[in-house]
Amino acid sequence: MSQLPLRTPVSAHHRDPVLDVVVPVFNEEKDLEPSVRRLHAHLSETFPYPFRITVADNASTDGTPRIAAQLAAELPELEWLRLTEKGRGRALHAAWSGSRAPVLAYVDVDLSTDLAALLPLVAPLISGHSDIAIGTRLARGSQVVRGPKREAISRCYNALLRSTLAVGFSDAQCGFKAVRRDVAERLLPLVKDSGWFFDTELLVIAERAGLRIHEVPVDWVDDPDSRVDILSTALADLRGIARIGRELARGTLPMAGLRRGTEGARSGGLAGQLLRFAAVGAVSSVGYVLLYVALRPAVGGQAANALALLLCALANTAANRRLTFGLRGRVGALRHQAQGLLVFTVGLALTSGSLALLHHTASTPARATEVGVLVAANLAATLVRFLLFRAWVFPARRRREPEVTTI
Repeated sequence: MSQLPLRTPVSAHHRDPVLDVVVPVFNEEKDLEPSVRRLHAHLSETFPYPFRITVADNASTDGTPRIAAQLAAELPELEWLRLTEKGRGRALHAAWSGSRAPVLAYVDVDLSTDLAALLPLVAPLISGHSDIAIGTRLARGSQVVRGPKREAISRCYNALLRSTLAVGFSDAQCGFKAVRRDVAERLLPLVKDSGWFFDTELLVIAERAGLRIHEVPVDWVDDPDSRVDILSTALADLRGIARIGRELARGTLPMAGLRRGTEGARSGGLAGQLLRFAAVGAVSSVGYVLLYVALRPAVGGQAANALALLLCALANTAANRRLTFGLRGRVGALRHQAQGLLVFTVGLALTSGSLALLHHTASTPARATEVGVLVAANLAATLVRFLLFRAWVFPARRRREPEVTTI
């Protein structure tokens, strides 16, 4: 599967809906109409592009379908989607899969999240800055009103995600999220959960693929009438964490199609790579010299050379991975560092050999001469590292040229 195209801003003259806000519902005859009218009024007053609201009714058995149909008949910007099976994840999957809006979002029907955060949520996706945006109740700047029980459960769940799946996002289950359509088209087929774990699974896969996730602090007021079964939801979440953890450990998730085609665009060909590699190398060389001079009195010349070169090699590989060869995310990062360390041995051999040769010809060379020889040897090793990085560590087959499209 080809990589995702470069992110591009949504056209300012878009005629069709730019944003499709999905409201998943199950037996919400009490809250549906006032919440949808409030959401519609807010978007009409504040959103500068055409929009759509989609009520995704997943198998309601009360008056929800009738109310949704009435609202759809009255409000031209509203559509109603009826599903025969339950599951919030199933409702979002169906609504997002069928939408042609370039930006897709969802909000909980109780509108616990202040709608003032909706435009900041979707703006980074419209501008092309990010792939996914999430509201977070756990960031500085958020104001949350809820009981201690739900606060503790939320924080424990997100702490569990960080400790088991090493996620970087702060709040997996806030019912306030948005995604670019081109990303959703690639992500949705990989998400297996049809219930409450849908959000978490989508975010974990996206983050592991290196997609950019934007977080927006939100003001949030707990709904005292929430009918979520906390125990069954928690057990389902634990099963979901275990499953996605196994899939990631086994490498069974096809991540290649989720990576942005930025590598080729950022590389600018061989000349661009050489310039960036040289810039990274120059910074690394300065850092190497400073470390060597600092370590030399304490550990001696050879040990100082090895330690300084090792530390700079780790930083150099990470910098070149992102800046020179345009690779983002954690996928393959450990393998790249391991290969970079093998390349490091070439630099160590060149610099250590040069240092040994200098000491063989002059028993007590001047410190400036010693440093000069090491810098020259390090520059030679840099050229060798670039060739090995390009041909072996970050080969061209992993850096496909992007398919640039406009929305």
